[in-house]
Amino acid sequence: MRYNVPLRQTTMKRAMTSGIRHISTRQALGAALLALCLLLPALAAAQTPSATPAASAAEAPAIATPVVPATATPSPIALTLPRDLSPWGMFMAADIVVKAVMVGLVFASVLTWTIWFAKAIELMIARRRLGTAIAVLGQARAWSEVSGQQDGNDSAAALIGAADTELRLSVDGMSPEGVKERIASRLERLEAAAGRQMIRGTGILATIGATAPFVGLFGTVWGIMNSFIGISKAHTTNLAVVAPGIAEALLATALGLVAAIPAVVMYNMFSRWIAGYRARLADASAEILRLVGRDLDRGAFNQRPAERRRVTAAE
Repeated sequence: MRYNVPLRQTTMKRAMTSGIRHISTRQALGAALLALCLLLPALAAAQTPSATPAASAAEAPAIATPVVPATATPSPIALTLPRDLSPWGMFMAADIVVKAVMVGLVFASVLTWTIWFAKAIELMIARRRLGTAIAVLGQARAWSEVSGQQDGNDSAAALIGAADTELRLSVDGMSPEGVKERIASRLERLEAAAGRQMIRGTGILATIGATAPFVGLFGTVWGIMNSFIGISKAHTTNLAVVAPGIAEALLATALGLVAAIPAVVMYNMFSRWIAGYRARLADASAEILRLVGRDLDRGAFNQRPAERRRVTAAE
């Protein structure tokens, strides 16, 4: 029993020593991990400033490089572009074919307005004179009141003269139905001739209105084709290079529409006016036939053959 006490004490000392060793080892590992966690941000912060000076050093020459003004070295393409994009400038810079198309369309537009001015005045004067003649014929009671009283080259005077001529030629055979039929035939032919004379010139308006857009389109196609050829030679698709040629080409289409639209409007207007003029001619012919028929029914033209021949020779 005396030997067991020291043995227990020795065993307890060894156990305490091994526990102390285990505790000290765990503390050392924890302290090492803590120190590593603290050192990692410091190392990252130490590496970041080292990259910043390098980047600033690389950027330093770019900042120090002098800036050359844009006007110092002009582009060769900019020198070839037309500066005047007004209609006259585009016309002068256009191709010879496009220029010919534009000149033709301008001439067609001038011709259109000239025909409109001349034909409008002619129609207004003719309709006014014809209206006055219809009023006189409507108020007359006998053919002698209007026969030989209409002077001038207007349509009403031509109608009255034709009826008077037929009456003189029919002096030997004054059949009422035959005379009126012959007079109506003469008046009908005169109406057709007056209508043809009045419609003269409007066919040019119809032609210009139908063909001017296509002529302008031809100039546009030709100009755009030249623009694409210029693009292939310049080896660039820059809008500054393409736009002037296309604008010059589209100017031909614009001129075609400027010439065509007024021509179509004027042609339709003259068609309505001439139709009204023909209707007034028909009214004048009807008044003449009524006057002649009234005198035929009265027997105003029933004279003896010798008297008719004397009257005809005197006239």
